[in-house]
Order: sequence, then structure tokens, then C-alpha cells
Amino acid sequence: MTEVVRAPILAVPAAASRAGTASPWRRAFAYALLIAVTFVLLYPLLWMVASSLRPDSEIFHSTSLIPQAPTLDAYRRGWNGLSVGFGQLFLNSLLISVLVVLGNVMSCAMAAYAFTRLRFRGRGFWFAMMLGTLMLPQHAVLIPQYIMFLKLGWVNTILPLTIPKFLAVDAFFVFLMVQFFRGIPRELDEAAVMDGCGPLRIFLKVILPLSTPVLATAAVFSFIWTWDDFFAPLIYLNDIEKYTAQLGLRTFVDSAGQSDWGALFAMSTLTVLPIFILFLVFQRLLIEGIATTGMKR
Repeated sequence: MTEVVRAPILAVPAAASRAGTASPWRRAFAYALLIAVTFVLLYPLLWMVASSLRPDSEIFHSTSLIPQAPTLDAYRRGWNGLSVGFGQLFLNSLLISVLVVLGNVMSCAMAAYAFTRLRFRGRGFWFAMMLGTLMLPQHAVLIPQYIMFLKLGWVNTILPLTIPKFLAVDAFFVFLMVQFFRGIPRELDEAAVMDGCGPLRIFLKVILPLSTPVLATAAVFSFIWTWDDFFAPLIYLNDIEKYTAQLGLRTFVDSAGQSDWGALFAMSTLTVLPIFILFLVFQRLLIEGIATTGMKR
């Protein structure tokens, strides 16, 4: 009979086990250090919120985060202080952001599906061209784009800010989805083909249901970048009733006259809230979409 030789099981010494576990004092020091760094990073945001509750005479005379005489007067002035209510500017930003999210998610998902699942002539060349646009500065194409939109009669409308997004112009999201789609097994496509599915049904019934994390990631980033965008609306929007919230914040600061800093900080606080709430709601999908992109399943 063949004798089975078994290697002895080595017991892990208790000292080695304790060495791998940090002491309570070390953990407390690490947490205290992280809290201190977080406070330093959040201090400007917290100071802005506190300044929105201060009278104008106290804003630049105190670094404390606790207002001595809290008041909501800055919120009232900011909400009704412009010729157009700030709520209208919020709605303008929300409309543009939602349209951009829909356009980016739909068009970039279809473009990524074509690059990963469909075979057509020049696929590698066009994918390389698409990646090349990531290195192209936005300012390099600003004037040609403006001239084109001006001739189309789109200037002073939201069309230049939204319509291009339905044509998969954001190469970053296309690349992000391409990396995610490559991790979806092709055996699922082959099984769908055997069931009589064509490319469109495979995209709708197989790829999209499995791509919720990356779609949510693209949607969240599209919303945040569009909501915070100041440059593009500044170029294409002229009438104040069509302004976004970011352009509305600029009107509170006048280099040649009097600036209402309290109203500026109050409306800035309200402008940050949608981004904060969106991140809290979609935090899990956002992290999952970034962490799993490019991983094989």
C-alpha cells in the first residue's frame, strides 16, 4: 500500500497573530489623523455654509464655524434677488443635466456595444480615433463648434449643451463602458443567438441588465459635470432667464459695484445639495461601477 505522507500543520504562534493586529492606541491615532485631515478638507465647505447663516458684517470677520446670530436673510435675498427667481435657474440646470444624462447613457452605451460586440470594417481604427479625442483640449474646438452652432441658430438655447450628448461625444464614458462590456462573457451572447435574438435584443435584454453599475457611474458623473459646468453655458447662453444655477451665482459678485456675498454663499449651499444627495443615493453603484470596470467575470 502506498503510504500517504501528510505535512504537519504548523500552528501560528500567538505572538505572530498579535503582531498582525494593530493596538487600540494605534487605531485610535489613525482614526484621529483621518478625522483631522477630513476636517481640513471640509473646512472651506463648512465655512461657506456657516457664512450663509451670518449677517454680511460678520462674514469676513470670523473664521468660526458657528454663527453668532444665525439668520436666513441671505437665502431670501439670494432666492428672490435676481430679475429671475433662482428657482428658475435651478430648473434650467436640472433640465440640461437630465437631458445630458439621458444622451450620454444611451449613446455611449450603444457606441460601446458596437466596439465590443459588433464586427465591422475599421473598428480598431475608429476606436483609436475615439480615444484620441480624449487628448484633444476642449478649447481647441471651441471656436469651430461655436461657429457651427451659430449658423444652425442654436446659440442662446440649450441645444448646444444637450444635442451633442446624444451622439456619443464623451469618449471617456464610451471607453469606460467598453472596458465593462468586455468583462461580460460572450457565452451569454451565443446563448441569446441560439434563442433567436439579434444584436439589438442582445443589447437590450442581455448587456444592459448586466451593466447597471457602469450605467449608473456614467449617469452620476454626467450629472455632476453638467450641473457644475460654468464654461459651456457662459459661451452659449445670453439671456438671464436661460441661465443655469452656476451662471446665476456669478451675478451676485460684481467687480465694479457691490457684491452680495451672503446671498452668494446661501445659493452656493443650495447648489451643492443636489450633488450631495445624488452621491449618497448612488454611492454603492458608483463605487461598484468604477471598481469592476475592466475586470473579467
